[in-house]
Amino acid sequence: MKTNFKSKKTGFMKATLGALAVAALTATAPAMAAWEPTKPVEFVVPAGTGGGADQMARLIQGIIVKHKLMKESLVVVNKSGGAGAEGFLDVKGAKGDPNKIIITLSNLFTTPMATGVPFNWKDMTPVAMLALDQFVLWVNAEKPYKNAKEYIDATKAAGPLKMKMGGTGSKQEDQIVTVGLEKATGTKFIYIPFKGGGAVAVQLVGGHIDSSVNNPIEAVAQWRAGKLRPLCVFDDTRMDYKKKVTDTMSWNDIPTCKESGVATDYQMLRGIFMAGGVTDDQRAYYVDLFKKVRETPEWKEFMENGAFNQSFKTGADFDKWLTSAEALHMGLMKEAGFLAK
Repeated sequence: MKTNFKSKKTGFMKATLGALAVAALTATAPAMAAWEPTKPVEFVVPAGTGGGADQMARLIQGIIVKHKLMKESLVVVNKSGGAGAEGFLDVKGAKGDPNKIIITLSNLFTTPMATGVPFNWKDMTPVAMLALDQFVLWVNAEKPYKNAKEYIDATKAAGPLKMKMGGTGSKQEDQIVTVGLEKATGTKFIYIPFKGGGAVAVQLVGGHIDSSVNNPIEAVAQWRAGKLRPLCVFDDTRMDYKKKVTDTMSWNDIPTCKESGVATDYQMLRGIFMAGGVTDDQRAYYVDLFKKVRETPEWKEFMENGAFNQSFKTGADFDKWLTSAEALHMGLMKEAGFLAK
């Protein structure tokens, strides 16, 4: 039998040349672009305007515009109804939509526990912990109290349910801190909820409440203006920031509540989540975006002005933290009697 070597050789050469051509095209063709938003991204704030979450969201929006970090726009939308449940349920219902993100407080845990609303943080996709926020005990600067002990002594002397403590929302972080303060000192405040930390600060300046447990960023403007006075921070250690905020004080000059004989502490999450059912590439886009945001001078200035704990977590580390924080809040809410019946 005669073999046609010429035909085989020709076929081999054609196959080889074809493979080389494909390889050359692959080498020169641009790699497929990673995912990015294809329409404006809705940035949900599950809290009122003027508070810490709202301020942080709008700062992020401004940073992204200034530094051209996204091709599409980022639109901040406040959905504060039901202690933030409106915002959380909106994102829960947007399963698979990568063009919607939400900034979370610790009401991520407290709202479903207090209201029974059908929502859990696992219904969403964790993106990043941006920071942890402090709580400070504030009074009107015209009042005579110079430290936490003097204010607590005055509260005890006035009797139960005589002094008014203002805070954001009911059965949320501010009221949890207030209950912790009451248990640690044997006091009992009239707790008055407002829609946001901005409103709380205004009410305290106006003398309509006696104190608040606002986050630093929510009251720094009034402190700098000499209208409010910080008495202590609810943490084990003082805040790190030593740059003067007023003529005489820095955040680091504020004693811890424990230094003042008030043995209670609490910190609040500032985190970013997406809807459930998104892809790893879509989540990776936002992780990278917020890493870029954190590197800007505007963010670093905001962190210092608001005296934030600059903890940053993503991936498994963030998931682990969330699981632990959920258990902590379950214990705190149960102890305070805030769980839905």
